[in-house]
Amino acid sequence: MASPLIIIGAIGNCLDIADAVVAQRDAGRDDFTLAGFLDDVPARQGQTIAGLPVLGPLAKAANFSDAMFVCGIGSPTSYQVKKDILARLGLPALRFATVVHPAACVSPSATLGPGTVILGNSTICANVRIGAHVMLLPNCVVGHDTAIADYCIFAAGVTVSGMVTIEAGCYTGAGSVIRESVTIGAGALVGMGSVVTRDVAAGSRMVGNPARPLPR
Repeated sequence: MASPLIIIGAIGNCLDIADAVVAQRDAGRDDFTLAGFLDDVPARQGQTIAGLPVLGPLAKAANFSDAMFVCGIGSPTSYQVKKDILARLGLPALRFATVVHPAACVSPSATLGPGTVILGNSTICANVRIGAHVMLLPNCVVGHDTAIADYCIFAAGVTVSGMVTIEAGCYTGAGSVIRESVTIGAGALVGMGSVVTRDVAAGSRMVGNPARPLPR
């Protein structure tokens, strides 16, 4: 029996996640039934977005004892607070769904943590290890033996080469490329279209080709 699924957030990536769940159903995988969104924006309360109701603010998550959850919040301006948002829900890891679009390709030897989302036409190669609450938007590629920690967000079209280490809470902008065997430190941001050829310090912001740190 399909589990009810509630999406945290109600716009942007959240709508793409809803589309992925519908695509799963159309492909014959009835893993989840979309129940709606939780969102803290007052103007969205009681509204219907993309045919789904906004069920209330995030504080109501505990009211839905039979539901699974997935978080779609994550942009260059909000990625740093994703961990705190999820902590506010007070839910154990087993209450978070892993959503993989049927048009994505995930190696059988890869591992995906709870709450992780892999959108359409993304490829996860052999022995990749992805933590909890990671989001890969469409057309991303993650090369073999790469390790991605919790709360990381990859915009569309990111290419991560093999044996890369990406620490927790990083944001990687659309169309960026990461060279093999580098490490990206926790909380770093890689700007869109950047080419990362060397290790990135924790908390830094990298842009350009080759990528260089932006001054604070």
